[in-house]
Amino acid sequence: MPKSSIRTLLAAAVFALASGATFAQTVIIAPSAPPPPRVETVPPPRAGYAWDPGHWRYAHGGYVWAPGHWQTVRVGHRWVPGHWIAHGPNWRWMPGHWA
Repeated sequence: MPKSSIRTLLAAAVFALASGATFAQTVIIAPSAPPPPRVETVPPPRAGYAWDPGHWRYAHGGYVWAPGHWQTVRVGHRWVPGHWIAHGPNWRWMPGHWA
């Protein structure tokens, strides 16, 4: 096999492996609805940051509260907080993301 073909094949393999790792996400499914959100005292706004509100995480067979925190702003984007959605008889966590 010519060296140029080997280099092309190697570059394609590296790209495929790198892009697969970039989009990997853990899917969280819970058997019951999360409790109502807790009331949080949001700290005063900070320049260059967006508030990510607290939410219930599902771990080890139960819900655990994850308090809100500041996210560094991505210029030209807005923060979409994570949320739970009904998925058949279960509930699925949709992680927060920049849009």
